Amino acid sequence: MDVASISIPEQVAALEEAWHSRDLVGFNDTALRLVRLEGAFPWHRHDQDELFICWQGAFAIELQGGAAARLQAGDVFVVPRDVDHRPVAEQTAFALQSGTPPHVRAAVDHPV
Repeated sequence: MDVASISIPEQVAALEEAWHSRDLVGFNDTALRLVRLEGAFPWHRHDQDELFICWQGAFAIELQGGAAARLQAGDVFVVPRDVDHRPVAEQTAFALQSGTPPHVRAAVDHPV
């Protein structure tokens, strides 16, 4: 049994490219991943709910229909399954996400 802890700040420092992610741990058939957000991610949807926890910085989750959830460090938001969305970060931000691996997304075209 592995009893080593994982330092999220160390993982943040090691994640150098925009929109890259790293699975930190797995539990109950779920993965907790760290994602580096910069700019606007393409519109997409998932066949499962998507949990966002803002770890550092700030970003928005734009939703179909024009609504947006704005998150700052410490905020939590869940995008329901099958809802078109995209994360947008004006400056570099980091989020923790939880979902069942593999984290499959379907691309969706939306006017900008």
